[in-house]
Amino acid sequence: MAFGIAADAGAMGGKMETGLLRGTQREIACECWCTSTGKITPLMIKLKDEEGQIQTIRDITVHAQTKKRYAGIPSIEYDCTLVIRDRYIRAWLIFFQTEGRWVLNLR
Repeated sequence: MAFGIAADAGAMGGKMETGLLRGTQREIACECWCTSTGKITPLMIKLKDEEGQIQTIRDITVHAQTKKRYAGIPSIEYDCTLVIRDRYIRAWLIFFQTEGRWVLNLR
């Protein structure tokens, strides 16, 4: 008889379920670089601000990237620092692979 995480991890090809996504998420557009080995690196993001204006953020430093699953959906989470109006903001950029969708998750 199998219970808990071990059974779930086996069903998902050995990847652990991360659970629900927490924090404030905002839909974004992301320009990225894809290497010949399949690694994806975010270069620039665009998002709407509080006034509905589209803001462009080019200063992105990626500290780490991790493959995760949120509610069973495979994703790549990028631990980043963004420079917005001369302020350094620590955030996650999350790419939902099956949906081809990016979100910005503020901590």
